[in-house]
Amino acid sequence: MTTLHERAGRRCHNVLNPLHSTVYFTPETREEMGALGLTDWSSAYFTSRSAALGAVGPGTVAATFYSFSYDLIARHLPAAWETATPGQVLDARLRAADRSLRRLLGPEAIASPELAEAATLALRATEACERGARPLYAAHADLPVPEEPHLALWHAATLLREHRGDAHLAVLQGADLPGLDAQVTHTASGKGMSLKWALGTRGYTEDDWSAAQERLRARGLLDAAGELTDEGVALRRELEVETDRRDRAPYEHLGAAGVERLTELGTVFSGAVIGAGGFPDDLIGG
Repeated sequence: MTTLHERAGRRCHNVLNPLHSTVYFTPETREEMGALGLTDWSSAYFTSRSAALGAVGPGTVAATFYSFSYDLIARHLPAAWETATPGQVLDARLRAADRSLRRLLGPEAIASPELAEAATLALRATEACERGARPLYAAHADLPVPEEPHLALWHAATLLREHRGDAHLAVLQGADLPGLDAQVTHTASGKGMSLKWALGTRGYTEDDWSAAQERLRARGLLDAAGELTDEGVALRRELEVETDRRDRAPYEHLGAAGVERLTELGTVFSGAVIGAGGFPDDLIGG
């Protein structure tokens, strides 16, 4: 039996996640949410990602999303639930995922046995996901699995994303990194949202960002230029390794061969999504 490599789960997650997260940036989502009256990006994002929890308020979203300004969330919730119900939002998000993936992947990929295989493997991995202390994962795990393979794959990618994400938040808290500070270190790593997108979507000001940088400099995690120090790089590495440990179960359940195959398939399909313009060009970077 082949042993699962220590980073195999992370690699698999990283190539599946774009299949889920493209839904936050596509024109189909803006159209579907706009048809409900949710025309603002923040309203659409906060409602679509939290709808599985019900008509929650800003406190719940701030706790589960972690890196967003509470003030920004409170400007949109709970008011947005007067415009659309959680059920309507969930239906609209699934329609947006359907339309987006059909456009980005194309009809041949949508109908391919490889995509159906990827969906089967990803869903099998989710069988070992754990609900305890994972509110966003647990809420989405209660939703029905769509029948069409591309939507089943999108659903499974969503579950795996939120399962890892919930675990990652616990790791960030253990490292004494509140939401904004965590976002600053992620952006400084070059692997997180660019400063433009972080400020534009998270609801923080440049002064807020600068204050977080000063806190991180005082801890020895950032240098004068706002780059990660050696200690900061080491901390980001430790955060991911600990998150890997807490997120290991679904990939151990799938097994090394299954993870390798799912990673191979996910790389192809996510690559197609990215290549077809599924994300803004300037989304990632320091």
